[in-house]
Amino acid sequence: MFERFTKAARGVVKGAAEHAERSGAASVTPEHLLLALLDREGTRAAEALGRLCPAEHRPSLLSALSDARRRAGLSRADSEALADLGIDVGAIVARVEEVHGAGALSGDRRDAGWWSGRRTFSREAKTVLEKSLRVALAREDREIGDEHLLLALTTTGGVVAEALADHGVTYAAVDAAL
Repeated sequence: MFERFTKAARGVVKGAAEHAERSGAASVTPEHLLLALLDREGTRAAEALGRLCPAEHRPSLLSALSDARRRAGLSRADSEALADLGIDVGAIVARVEEVHGAGALSGDRRDAGWWSGRRTFSREAKTVLEKSLRVALAREDREIGDEHLLLALTTTGGVVAEALADHGVTYAAVDAAL
């Protein structure tokens, strides 16, 4: 599939692997793909993100991702569903961090899954890559660009899509911006 990726899209995938490595994550996740997209300049996705989530709103977006990582990747919807069952996710996170240290639920584990020297992609990240192909095909594009990765991130659900939507970056908004 990577042979169909544009140079910009390959740059995002490479950047995501670098983000995963810097954070000590065992695999590349959709969050790493978004962080790599946010690093890009002069591409279609970068321009759309610049219009929809300007630089002054990026700290809020990054904070939302960090909060979700601290909650072991649970979305607000997940947390609310658990709260309806009488489970206080905030209290659980606080107690775990009290015993095991800050970020204990983040899932970042140094050296986990490292025997080939390459970062693996999480199931969710693979889903984003597959959806980017479907998005490109639906738009009748011949190649998969970084804009297709951004559009796929908005449709996969979960923490990244939720954080993007909270900041006005939805499929419809990105499509219109492109």
